[in-house]
Amino acid sequence: MSESSFSILRDIGALPLGNGEEIRFSIDVYRGFRYVSIRRYVQTDGFSGPTMDGVTLTPEILRVLAPKIMGLADDPAAVPNGPLGKFAKRPGICIIAEICSQKGQRALALRQWEEEKGWTQKGIGLPLTQLKEIKQLFQQTREALDEQPIDDF
Repeated sequence: MSESSFSILRDIGALPLGNGEEIRFSIDVYRGFRYVSIRRYVQTDGFSGPTMDGVTLTPEILRVLAPKIMGLADDPAAVPNGPLGKFAKRPGICIIAEICSQKGQRALALRQWEEEKGWTQKGIGLPLTQLKEIKQLFQQTREALDEQPIDDF
């Protein structure tokens, strides 16, 4: 496999949003590094595939973030708004996870922050109404990361 190539190593699952949209969790490889991708996909008459809405997490971030998400109350109404943490992605760039209101609904927001510029366009909101499914996807992703990879990349 080429050093600069991208490929999906494993599809974990999807969070259906309706109207031909879903958020997919996968483990990908790019330039020889594995990472977790959480991205919105759409299917319309004119286009089917990934959108710009999404974020990538290092395996280390996922391993620290997943238990925080698993520890949230099962009832979304009982989960208070506020930060879950700030996680270093690479020097000067981090992922901020928080429970907040987005587009009129409560969400688990995962957004990228650059120390020099502030918020980037990279990020995604996971609807808190689907908290049970979100927890399952994070748990499945963590388990998949802990398995020995079968691909030599």
